[in-house]
Amino acid sequence: MSLQSGLYDFNLTEEQELRAQRLHEQNINIDLLFQGPLSPSAIPAAVSERIKELSEPYKDEPMAYSSMPAKWVTKLAARGDIPEYKEEWFKSGITAGNRELHLNDMESLVTSMGEVQLQFDANDWLIKALTAGDIRSAKQSGKVAGIVTAQETDALGTNLELLEVLHHFGLRILQLTYNKQNLIGSGCAEQANGGLSNFGVRFVQRMNELGIIVDTGHCGKQTTLDACKVSSTPVIASHTGAEVIYPHMRCKSDEEILAIAGTGGVIGIFAMPWFVHEDPDHTTIDHVLDHIEYVIRLAGVDHVGIGTDWPMSDLDWSLVYFKEHIAPKLGFAPGDGPSTETVAGLEKYSTFINFTRGLVARGYTDEDIAKIMGGNWLRVFEQICG
Repeated sequence: MSLQSGLYDFNLTEEQELRAQRLHEQNINIDLLFQGPLSPSAIPAAVSERIKELSEPYKDEPMAYSSMPAKWVTKLAARGDIPEYKEEWFKSGITAGNRELHLNDMESLVTSMGEVQLQFDANDWLIKALTAGDIRSAKQSGKVAGIVTAQETDALGTNLELLEVLHHFGLRILQLTYNKQNLIGSGCAEQANGGLSNFGVRFVQRMNELGIIVDTGHCGKQTTLDACKVSSTPVIASHTGAEVIYPHMRCKSDEEILAIAGTGGVIGIFAMPWFVHEDPDHTTIDHVLDHIEYVIRLAGVDHVGIGTDWPMSDLDWSLVYFKEHIAPKLGFAPGDGPSTETVAGLEKYSTFINFTRGLVARGYTDEDIAKIMGGNWLRVFEQICG
């Protein structure tokens, strides 16, 4: 049978295709590191050129210049100038995806709070998910939910009151470190692998008290293991891979995967071409599914989810600039992504059904597919956030 554009060829029968469609429509599908709903290939060329012109005044400020396109995408989408923003999200079938705060410093904290809130204020079809009930309500009412998350903690310093303020704003998931060393612990790019600091222990405990999920996606091995020992609630890795399948610093060892699962947590598998397979130019959704299957075999189907982290709601030219000028400053090795490559089968978020189709192709039951596609994330979210 002929495939629609963007559907990956899993060689499914017509019956299997219908089953995948039914499951994708009825399940609560969650992408916990959702850079979408747009991607470079979903943004019209005229919009891309307009954003490039708007960003030019910042070209002498590398960090600002690199971040400007994504900011303009958000602003223009909020104005209704990019209708694809809504169209791609609803085509994807993703019930809930994160909306990310940036906590690099106080300026980025305040700015990103405004940018995140703008998305909720401008779109009556987007619900801020404070509880699991909000996600279920979004599904039932034909809307989608945004989960407020952050990947850095630098802006907080040692001020735990700011953590409480962010929780009031809606922050529900927070990553302890981003690649490098901070006051809390060591990131995955840190040679020392120092684990949680004394302050890091108090930080995790305060997250537990507030009902913020502890995320170890970019954390170093010992920081991940320490977080699992210290936390009184389930720990997650929102976006990572299995080190055994592909030995990259961003992937988790068996020990870490089992430790996270031991807390009742979930390991989210990403769709980053450079982190899941040796050849980023020929990485497919099957390679991503290999990581999912490995975690299932090791830790069980209750402990795996999806956190794609790719493609970005950005533009090709700015992604190239990011790789050349910004990524090395964030702890990534030269040439080690992110850039313009995408996973075959996830060039756009509107093809997110390929995950469900791939799981059908690999023989998973309806119940297991529901868990992998979002049920496991929803269980942890409900346990910690209500």
